[in-house]
Amino acid sequence: MTGVITASEPSRTAPFTGQSPRCFGKPVTVMRRESANETRRGRPWSLPLKDRLLLVAACWRTNLTMRRLAPLFGIPTSAADRIIDHLGPELALRPRKRFAKLPA
Repeated sequence: MTGVITASEPSRTAPFTGQSPRCFGKPVTVMRRESANETRRGRPWSLPLKDRLLLVAACWRTNLTMRRLAPLFGIPTSAADRIIDHLGPELALRPRKRFAKLPA
């Protein structure tokens, strides 16, 4: 599969995410700590977690359709849709858990 986008090449993350590879690594570690990388019943994911996050970021940044985005990652259209439906809400902004203490 030549020409497939993967997160293992740091030069690919900046154009598709708008972040440096170092900044892109932060959501990856957060998602690994949480339940995104846990083993599930059924068929395993076709892409590793880092590539799945790159796919979601590329979808949001480029606004490409699944039909055009899936071949870039070397996966079927239905798999790209499932990945975005699964990880998209988990990457959405969450409310803050801690707030700064106000001076008395």
